Amino acid sequence: MLEIDRLCVNYGRVRALDEVSLEIGGEGVLHGVIGPNGAGKSTLLDAVSGRRRPTQGAIRYCGQDITGKSVAWRRHRGMARSFQRTSIFPDLTVDEQLRLVAWRLGDDRLDEIIQALDLTDYLREPAGRIAYGVQRRVDVALALIGRPQLLLMDEPGAGLSAEETLHLFQHVRALVAERRIAAVIVEHDVDAVFSCCDVVTVLDLGRRLATGNPAEIRADARVVEAYLGSAA
Repeated sequence: MLEIDRLCVNYGRVRALDEVSLEIGGEGVLHGVIGPNGAGKSTLLDAVSGRRRPTQGAIRYCGQDITGKSVAWRRHRGMARSFQRTSIFPDLTVDEQLRLVAWRLGDDRLDEIIQALDLTDYLREPAGRIAYGVQRRVDVALALIGRPQLLLMDEPGAGLSAEETLHLFQHVRALVAERRIAAVIVEHDVDAVFSCCDVVTVLDLGRRLATGNPAEIRADARVVEAYLGSAA
């Protein structure tokens, strides 16, 4: 579904991504991206989603070169993104904001998302008053409205406990399979990534260090040395 070809992104003289090439599989694939701070993980999502123009390289989505396309163009063609900080509307109830976005994107299957993310009990609550873990689920729900083909998630577990992160990942895992979409998740909680992702890519110093299934990544000596250490 997504092909990243020798992608480079510079911030002034600093090269945040250095000739990263990567393929993201099709329907039902959950692809985790891990690595140390400063590895280029969020920059990768910025480039793929259109928020950062690559210095060089190409991005192809469903076979089409989208390197120069806008964020809005990508969103309307099935690419959605959530961020490290929630993008909810705190003064609206959960129901109001979900239905507003569903109306805007013409998605009449909102109830499926609400049920899958266990949001039924919170629909009448102002989003700014619910627990942070539930807010993260609302944020994921907002990204899923419009039935995207590709979901990009930047540290959805930020601010959550390990248990809450794993619970959120399990929700996403089920939705990816049920809705037959592909998802890319950048995350620091490697246990959640290894438990729920089909494929894992490790970035280090802007370069792709390794890609494989969780068992292969855990056993990769380069990954253990650069990032996992005793956690492997």
